[in-house]
Amino acid sequence: MDKITKVSVSGVPEPQGNIYSNCLKVGNQLILSGMIASDTSGDAYQQSVECFQKIRTIIEAAGGRIEDVAKLNIYLTDMENRPAFGRARGEFFSGRMPCSTLVAISALASPGALVEIEATAFLGAGT
Repeated sequence: MDKITKVSVSGVPEPQGNIYSNCLKVGNQLILSGMIASDTSGDAYQQSVECFQKIRTIIEAAGGRIEDVAKLNIYLTDMENRPAFGRARGEFFSGRMPCSTLVAISALASPGALVEIEATAFLGAGT
């Protein structure tokens, strides 16, 4: 049976207080917690780009590529931000797109956050 190991990178700090992990690896599977932008003063497009950059950084630190992402869960505080999110997603994915769930919610954990993105990836599967 595969062991669960934590994937940590300096560019994406772990939450204070050891309340959850940004990414756990089980075999070739990566399970990423929801990523929000560090700078929540930006618009939905800018925040989405930063979320995807964090996701890519973590996956690459684990030895994978953004193309290894099989599933995204997206949370928007306003469905009006869907086109901005979609534009950002298009800058990170093309061709075969990941499975995706998009949900509108009333608020995120960090004030000013407009988008949160979770990802599941399988190392080496996207090539």
